[in-house]
This record gives sequence, structure tokens and C-alpha cells, in this order.
Amino acid sequence: MDIYGEIEKIGIVPVVVMDEPDDAAQLAKALSDGGVPCAEVTFRTPRAAEVIKKMTEAYPEMLVGAGTVLNVEQAKKAIAAGATFIVSPGLNPEVVTYCKEQNVVVIPGCANPTNVEEAMRLGLDVVKFFPAEQAGGLSMMKAMSAPYPGIRFMPTGGISEKNLFDYASYNKVVACGGSFMVKKDFLEKKDFFQVMELTKKAVDIMLNVKLVEIKKFDGENRIVMSANNLKRVMYHWAKRGLEFDVDSIVYQKDQIQSVVGYTLEHDVTIQFIAQ
Repeated sequence: MDIYGEIEKIGIVPVVVMDEPDDAAQLAKALSDGGVPCAEVTFRTPRAAEVIKKMTEAYPEMLVGAGTVLNVEQAKKAIAAGATFIVSPGLNPEVVTYCKEQNVVVIPGCANPTNVEEAMRLGLDVVKFFPAEQAGGLSMMKAMSAPYPGIRFMPTGGISEKNLFDYASYNKVVACGGSFMVKKDFLEKKDFFQVMELTKKAVDIMLNVKLVEIKKFDGENRIVMSANNLKRVMYHWAKRGLEFDVDSIVYQKDQIQSVVGYTLEHDVTIQFIAQ
């Protein structure tokens, strides 16, 4: 499996701090039902490896990674538990080298050009921009990416509903890491319905699909919509039961309106334009 490609299609990596393995399956379900079958379980708690194991056993198709991996020993525990990718707050060459030897995706934290060049030296082309907001935000990431056209980023730290779209729409961003849909109090209260609802909302914010117009074109009914990342739209709409390709395809009105959120009178063809 192309882990980077899957992460990019999903577009959001929920950052999870959980110390209750018994709740792991419910959280995995909530995230998956919300449209984000992915999680970065941080090693900020002593039972993180157990959480990873429970999530991967309950939802083997889900991408479950380990975060806040500070040393090789933690990386070993995470991989043994089933983690498919490793994320670190900083760049530890030993962790990167070990993960590459194990053919496991590793995304180390980089906050400046020196970090990026070290990551490149180690053979990486995707890094975590951390802490994103505190390190200068989107403008800093854009400025830092200019000299390194081959490097892509996963910004994490301070990502919220307010700035998610701005980060996600930048073409050098593979995905955004964030914890706002898996807040501590949600997990403490076992409020997995709220996790699911906020996850759905996050997906909609990221996709930012907008209706441009509904019109007749060459004798057919056509919805013209704008989207910044068609690949992500296709992925997430497929999760909601609507599959399509970039060519014009006619859809039943009852099928499409449940996805786009508009009441329609006729079957339609979708046309996307860039935002």
C-alpha cells in the first residue's frame, strides 16, 4: 500500500492522546464513520502501543500510525503493535534510519531549513511541519518550501477548524494533523458521537466544495461546482456512496443530492472547476 498516497487522499490525520485501550475500537469506528479512517496515536501515554493494537485489530483497513516517537525503542513497540507509519516531533536520525530499514513510513518534525536538509540527506521527501502555528504558520511553511521543491509537508500544531482549509489547500501539504476532533474531554466522556460529527465537519471544511451554478448544457442538466483538490473530493464522496471520475457522468438526483446537500429536480451531470 502507498501509505503517503492514502494519507494524502484522506487529507486529515487525527492526533490521538488515549490511555484507555478498551475505548480504542469505538474511537476507530467514530473516525472511520466520520470519513477519516486514519489516526496518529501519540506515545504521550504509557498504553499507546495497546491502543494502536486494539485499533488495528478492530479496523484492519484503517491507517493507524504512532506519534511522538522519540527513540528507536518506541518505534519498535509501535511497529510491533501494528503502526503503519511513525511520526516524531523532531528529527531523530536514528529513528528515521530504523524505520527506513523496516520499510515503515516515517514523518519527522521539521521547523526550519536545517531540519529539512537533514531529512533530505536521510532520503525523505515528506516531513512534519511542527509546531505549525507557533513556528510561523502557513506563511513560514510556504517560505521554507520555496528552496526545496521536492519536499512536502504535514503541518501539525495549532491546526483547527479556522485554518484547516488554508493549510490543506496548499499544494505542498500532504495532510494536516490535528486534535480538535478528538479533544481530551470527548475521550474522557466517551462522547464518540461528537468525535464522528466533528470529523465529518472537518472533512467538509477541508474539501470546501461549493456550488457555482446549475444550468442546461448541450441538452443536459449540469451542476458546476468548485473544488481545490479533486482527488480528495473523489475519495471522500466515494466513502459517502458516490463514485465518479473526472469525465462528465450523469447521476440520479436522489443519489447526488444526499452528497452535495442540494435539492434537485432532475438527474444531473457534475462538472468541477478549480477554486
